[in-house]
Amino acid sequence: MRITDHIARFAASPLGRWADVPPWAITSVSHAILAELVADLRPRADFTFQGDIAIHRKATVERGAVLKGPAVISAGCFIAAGAYVRDGCWLDEDCILGPGAELKSSFMFRGSKLAHFNFVGDSVLGEGVNIEAGAIIANYRNEKADKRIRFRFNGQTIDTGVDKFGALAGDGVRLGANAVVAPGAVLAKGTIVPRLALVDQA
Repeated sequence: MRITDHIARFAASPLGRWADVPPWAITSVSHAILAELVADLRPRADFTFQGDIAIHRKATVERGAVLKGPAVISAGCFIAAGAYVRDGCWLDEDCILGPGAELKSSFMFRGSKLAHFNFVGDSVLGEGVNIEAGAIIANYRNEKADKRIRFRFNGQTIDTGVDKFGALAGDGVRLGANAVVAPGAVLAKGTIVPRLALVDQA
């Protein structure tokens, strides 16, 4: 599985050095990746730094948002009061996290949006992904004795070897309000998940 088949800008982005790595391998080491990315940005005057969090001067982080690094918040991003970013997150330009949205160990490409009251864990979201209110991408199978994430893709079972992985959502994916993507999923470019739907590829 190639991330670049789902996210056109991946190879040309700051994450390009990991283009040949599966998405669950990237999210599982998001802390280390973000530490590198924050270090790369330190010489730049267009970012401010709060410990291990880099925030572009043209990003807006409202009072009441909680950011736990390492993290990169790029130009044009908007993070609303009550949003929660934690455990190694990268937001490309013009991303939005609305009130009550939680992003954990994830990477969001340009123009992607979590409307409000969302959870996205251990995931890679392509460009222009839109997640409506209440929709979630779950990252942990608490209902199974064996927590390792396995899922079906192109007729094959993929064993990720990790206990936490949400989804690879390609460019232009749309999740309707209160939809749920179960842990371990690949959503092809332009996929539309209806409101209240369940995507479970296990």
